[in-house]
This record gives sequence, structure tokens and C-alpha cells, in this order.
Amino acid sequence: MQLQTAERQKVKLRLNIASPSGFGKSYSALLIAYGICPDWAKIAVIDTENGSASLYAHLGHFKTIRLDPPYTPDRYIQAIKICEQAGIEIIIVDSITHVWQGSGGILEYQNSLGGRYQDWAKATPLYQKWLNAILQSQCHIITTNRKKQSYNMITDGNKTRVEKAGLDDEIRGGYEYEMTIALEIINDKHLAKSSKDRTGLFTDKPEFIITVETGKKIIDWCNSGMPISDRVKNNMDLSEQLLTRIESCKSVSELIKLYQDYPQYQEPLLSHFTTRKLLLESKSIIQPKNFSKNGTSVNTTNHRSG
Repeated sequence: MQLQTAERQKVKLRLNIASPSGFGKSYSALLIAYGICPDWAKIAVIDTENGSASLYAHLGHFKTIRLDPPYTPDRYIQAIKICEQAGIEIIIVDSITHVWQGSGGILEYQNSLGGRYQDWAKATPLYQKWLNAILQSQCHIITTNRKKQSYNMITDGNKTRVEKAGLDDEIRGGYEYEMTIALEIINDKHLAKSSKDRTGLFTDKPEFIITVETGKKIIDWCNSGMPISDRVKNNMDLSEQLLTRIESCKSVSELIKLYQDYPQYQEPLLSHFTTRKLLLESKSIIQPKNFSKNGTSVNTTNHRSG
């Protein structure tokens, strides 16, 4: 356990698009995906919507996995792993509504146990396992979910009336808070707005139509942080990882880049960087140099005028 200076790292996108059926969730997800990765072969759709993703095959040769009932969490997880193993960069899960309330989904499973409150003790871990597969994937992931009209029962004296009360997400409450960005397509004109945005790209901005440029803006933000460190990937101390990487550097230029990428470790690991640099230079029969604190090099040999 260490106290460290906070620094934003490169991230893998977690984005959700929600709307009623027919408002353009699938099409919008594909446009964003192509803006992030302009190679259709690296984009895959896990399709629970009766093969509807194939309606957009004219956009490009993206991959699809058709997921039919039962929509169990494990079948979603298996599809995600297939995409990861195939080298896919962006996974679109269209849609996640089925894992919640589709045939074989979480609600059906909880009801099969008796539908009691205590039955969530068995159902919730399955949902969390599914959610973790999304959050922990090394791919960018875009999910979609349906929204439906909700109603309130209003009692006035002896009379009861029903009133519309906005749209509810057809997924477990709180899902959007796990996302980097949550977008809603609000009408059949395909106008979108953000309901959750950690990037600041869409917060307090006017409604907009999702395009390929939307994806380009998002990937620029994702890549604007520090590179993802081995400490994050392997849950190991970064300084130990850097020592290994220092020893594996094959050239002075590679070593200098590593030194400049981690300014917070320049001073504590300076002797290791310098030792490796001297060794690389001796192998190249180049005059040895030392690192300076600004990441440049200075000669260590004495010069005489004369």
C-alpha cells in the first residue's frame, strides 16, 4: 500500500447508449465504434436483437455474434471472451436489456427461485459477474439498452388515475453509473444527450446527433492520459516493473523514452537508468553519458582545452 500522486492514465472506454426501440441505438453505437477504431474488422457486435446488427452491414465488414435465448450472464461472458481472444478492439453489446429481463436473464432466474427478496442473494452475484466481465475487459466496450414508458398510479379520493412518468431503463438500476459515458437518444430525430459523463465532452452541451466524429472525440480523451502501467495490469508495484523494463531496454533511445514517460520515478531509479545506459553505450562503443533531471543527457567524461 503506497501513497502516490494522482495521474490520469489511458483508459478503455465503457459507454452505454439508451433509448426506446427504433431510435437508432445500434447504428449510433457502430458510428462511435468506427470513430474510435477506423478498422471494421476490429469491431464486433454481440447481437441479441434477432440479427438486427446485420442490417447495417453496408457500413463495413464488422464481426457479429448472434446471441439467442437463453440470455444468461454466462453466455454474454462467453461471447465477450470470444471477441477478446479474436483480437477485437471494440465490442458492442446490443443489447444488455436481455440479460436483465430476457428469457434466461436475471429477473427470470430470481423468479425461478421464488421471487422473494432473499433470492437476490443468489441472483445478484450472477449480475455482478456479468458486469465485471464488461468493466475488466481490455477492449473498448459499448453497450445499449432499451427504455420503456413508466407510469404512476395517482389516487385522488376514491378515484385512481394513471399518469405517464418518463422513461425507465430496462436494466438494473445504477448501471449507467458504472460507465465512463452514458448517452440517451431522446427522440426519433436521433438527438442525443448525456446522462453521465466523466469525460466532460458532453456535459452541459446541446443535444447532438451521434456521428463518427463523436467516436473520434472520445478516443482522443481516452488516449490523453499516461500509458496504462504494468502495475495496473498485473497488480504489482510499478517500481519493480520498471526495473524489469529498464533491464530489457535494447537501445539508449528506448531507455530515454521510458525515463521520460515516468517522471515520478526519475530520481528514485536514476542509478538504474544510468547503469543501463552506460552498459548500452559501452556495447555500442559510444562515449558514456548520464541522465539529467530534464530527461536529456550530459557527458560524464572530462574535457580539456587545448
